[in-house]
Amino acid sequence: MPQQRGEQLLDSAVRYAEERHWDVFPGTWLEPVDGREVCSCGEAACPAPGAHPARPDWAHQATGSAVAARRLWSKHPRASILLPTGRTFDALDVSESAGFLALARLERMDLPLGPVTCTPDRRMLFFVLPGGAAKVPDLVRGLGWTPSAIDLAPRGEGHYVAAPPTRVGGRGAVQWARRPTPANRWLPDAEELISPLAYACGREAATARTARRPGPTGG
Repeated sequence: MPQQRGEQLLDSAVRYAEERHWDVFPGTWLEPVDGREVCSCGEAACPAPGAHPARPDWAHQATGSAVAARRLWSKHPRASILLPTGRTFDALDVSESAGFLALARLERMDLPLGPVTCTPDRRMLFFVLPGGAAKVPDLVRGLGWTPSAIDLAPRGEGHYVAAPPTRVGGRGAVQWARRPTPANRWLPDAEELISPLAYACGREAATARTARRPGPTGG
């Protein structure tokens, strides 16, 4: 099983570099210890076990070469697959519930859509053109929302995302909600997705506020 999983990770990393021209770099991995899996970083309270950079210079380690990717994962077959944002794509990070609501609306409106991932901690990441993350705060304000009031996190230069089939501790694996295909090779701009995403996040925030509001007390 570990060998098979290593082959899946290597094949996926090479495919991302070769077919999508995405930069990739190997992160940490999961080590079996006393019947459970812990992060190779050795941190007992690691917040993202097996799914974060293994070295501080990860940005320089990232490569868009399929040959180099094969060499890197041949050395560390169980390493997570991490993709730096701000290069060939940025990502818009929202909760899973808001993400699926926005996804349904985007499909009904027949709006352009790039790849979308689902993470084990119930987040969804929408891939958009690089440079999109920097526009998000102004775009959100233009729609009448305060960026800090809604759960929409742009990821651009200096950030990264975990790609399928990376596993995050015992929580499960990152999966594609919309996998990369020839049809979505051309990514949308953040501006094309922001309205449905902000609406879904704003609706979720309003529901949460209502749920926290104390009910009437008897007199």
